Amino acid sequence: MTVDSRTASETPSGARRANLLVLAAVAVTLLLWASAFVAIRHLGRDVPPGALSLGRLLVASVALGVLVFRRPRTWPARRDWPLLLLCGVGWFGVYNLALNEAERRIDAGTSALIVQIGPIIVALLAAVFLGERMNRWLLIGMAVGFAGVVVIARGFSSGDSGDMVGVWLAVLAAITYAVGVLAQKPLLGRLPGPEVTWLACIIGAVVCLPWSGELVTVVRDSDASTLWWIAYLGVFPTAIAFSTWAYVLARTDAGKLTLTTFLVPFIATLIAWALLSEVPPPLTFAGGALCIAGVLLTRRRSRLSPAPED
Repeated sequence: MTVDSRTASETPSGARRANLLVLAAVAVTLLLWASAFVAIRHLGRDVPPGALSLGRLLVASVALGVLVFRRPRTWPARRDWPLLLLCGVGWFGVYNLALNEAERRIDAGTSALIVQIGPIIVALLAAVFLGERMNRWLLIGMAVGFAGVVVIARGFSSGDSGDMVGVWLAVLAAITYAVGVLAQKPLLGRLPGPEVTWLACIIGAVVCLPWSGELVTVVRDSDASTLWWIAYLGVFPTAIAFSTWAYVLARTDAGKLTLTTFLVPFIATLIAWALLSEVPPPLTFAGGALCIAGVLLTRRRSRLSPAPED
C-alpha cells in the first residue's frame, strides 16, 4: 500500500515507518469491524436494531469527543457540511439501521455477500468522481475478492436466505456505505480524521433518535453483559476503528482501501469460531483464501510501458 507524501519523510526509514503505521491501522480497522459482526450477532436476539444503533453511536460520540477536545480543534467550513451530512446520515445512521434490521431477516452469509457490493461501488465511483486510477490488477483483484465473498456466503447459506425486505435493506446498507466513504475522502484532505469521525457519529446518532425510547427500555431491562457489549461496539468497532480507517483513507486511494474489507467476513468467521464456538463450513476457508488473494492482487502495479525510442 502506498502512502501519501505528507506522511512519509524524505528518508527511506521514514517512508518504511509511515507504511508500517498505515498497515497497522488497516489491520486494526479490519479486526475491529469483523468483531462487530460477532457482537451484533450476539446482541441481535435481545436488542432491537434501532436501539442498538443509537446506543452504539452515543457511546462512540462520547469516546471520540474526549479525543477531539483534548487538543486544539479544526472545525469544518460551511462548504464541508453537505459532505459531513452525507457521511453521517448515510454511513453512520442509515447503514447501521439497515444492516441491523437486514440481519434479522436474512442469513449472515447472504448479508455479507450483499454488503460487500459496497467496496466495488466505491472503487468504481472513486475512479469517476475522485480521479483514482483503475488498472488491470485492481479489476482482477476486485473480481477474485468478491468471488471469495460469494464462496463464504454460499458456505453459510441455508438455502432459505430470508425475505426480500432483508435483501433490499442489505443493498441499502451497501449503497450508504459506499456513499459515506466517497463523502469522507475529500473531507479528510481538509480536516483532521477525529473531527470528521466525531461529527459524522453525532449526525448518525441524531438520525437514530426516534428509537431513543427503545434504548431506554434496553438500558433499564438488560443485564450488565448486554450493556457491556453495546459499549464495546461504541468504543472499539466505532470510535477506534473508524478513526484508524480515517487515518488510512487520508493517505491512500479510497478504491483500493475499501477492497481490503473483503477480508472482514472471513475474519469475522474466525472470531466467531474462537469466541462463540460457531464452527465455520469448509467453504469458508476456500473463500477466505480467495479474499486474501484478491486483496493482494489489488496491490500489484501494472508494468509501465517502455518509453518510445527517438
